[in-house]
Amino acid sequence: MSRVCIPDYEYKERVQRCAAILVREGLDVLIVNGNEADYANPRYFSGFWPLFERAGVAIAANGDAALLVGPESSVFGADRNKLDKIFTLLAYREGANPAYPELKPDTFHDVFKSLGISGKKLRIGVASFLDTSVTIFNAICEAFPEAEIVDAGHIMVELRSIKSENELACLREGYRIANIATEEVIKAIRPGMTELQMVGVAQKAVYEHGAEYEGLPMYVFSEASTRHAISRSSYREFQKGDIVQLNLSAKIDGYSAAIGYPICLGKLEGQRRDIVQFCREAHAWTCDQVKAGTPAASIAKNFYNYYVDHGYEKNFVYGPLHGTGIIEVEAPWCETSSDYFLKPNMTFQVDTYISGDTFGVRWEKGIAVKEGGFELLSPEIPEICPELHF
Repeated sequence: MSRVCIPDYEYKERVQRCAAILVREGLDVLIVNGNEADYANPRYFSGFWPLFERAGVAIAANGDAALLVGPESSVFGADRNKLDKIFTLLAYREGANPAYPELKPDTFHDVFKSLGISGKKLRIGVASFLDTSVTIFNAICEAFPEAEIVDAGHIMVELRSIKSENELACLREGYRIANIATEEVIKAIRPGMTELQMVGVAQKAVYEHGAEYEGLPMYVFSEASTRHAISRSSYREFQKGDIVQLNLSAKIDGYSAAIGYPICLGKLEGQRRDIVQFCREAHAWTCDQVKAGTPAASIAKNFYNYYVDHGYEKNFVYGPLHGTGIIEVEAPWCETSSDYFLKPNMTFQVDTYISGDTFGVRWEKGIAVKEGGFELLSPEIPEICPELHF
């Protein structure tokens, strides 16, 4: 059965594009790191998604590359690796910190020698510092004490922010499945059921329809917990009249697609309706601003002013867009401090959130920037909050 995925040749192309940037930046090598939760950079080059342990990829300016894994991932990594080389380093072991006294691990010296990197006074890029453990960082410094260690996170933003047609296809498929999961939850939800039961309904749907995993830790939460910009579902039982926030997702060959919007288990009235509908209107306003060539900062500034002008300054948390791809939330963010312009095939979540005293809601969908506007990658979300009556 054919499936939507990233072809092997694209991984090799990514390595070569990265190598060209290293030459431009005067770097001898780039080391990217990740873990089970934030695996994006290593998986981008190797296709490997670590479990328990860390993973990394080292890319030389000459275009050679290797996967770096912990002791228990050697066979797993070799089976899933899209690169030709793999090394087992103790620094990539799991957080329980086993010693593996019988192991004879590889070292960063072994990695660099295999990649044709020589010398002591190297310029080593690391991406990103947030995803690099102190243990891994120290291992690099101890192996090459005379090297200059450079924060090279911007290289990965440059490589990952504009998507290929294969990446877009993975995202579209993820959104299709996330939408099915959302529809299944709406069909199943009833007063007396729990938030976690609805997560189970969504998980069943995404796996049955072809996802490899959830695109993010899916959540269904209600009433007071909807004030959490991010949260986890609980054992709370739904009651008639509840506002329920859905954020459901599906991962396709590493690419994470999510759809989010509120529903009401009854009639939405008064100030609650006003706040929910304002948020949906702010979401639509954001979409109208998106097109290639637009400064990201101008969208963010005008979005904030939209809240202020409508009397919701105190309800503002963040917005209006964030990058999406291998990780559902990835760079670049669209903020008032942003210094970039939107480019074709940048992909974003239009993520519109508002928080009140007793509840909050989010309207969220995926888009790709185009010359005259955007392509909607996900099915369109409702224009008003769906009301369910029992």
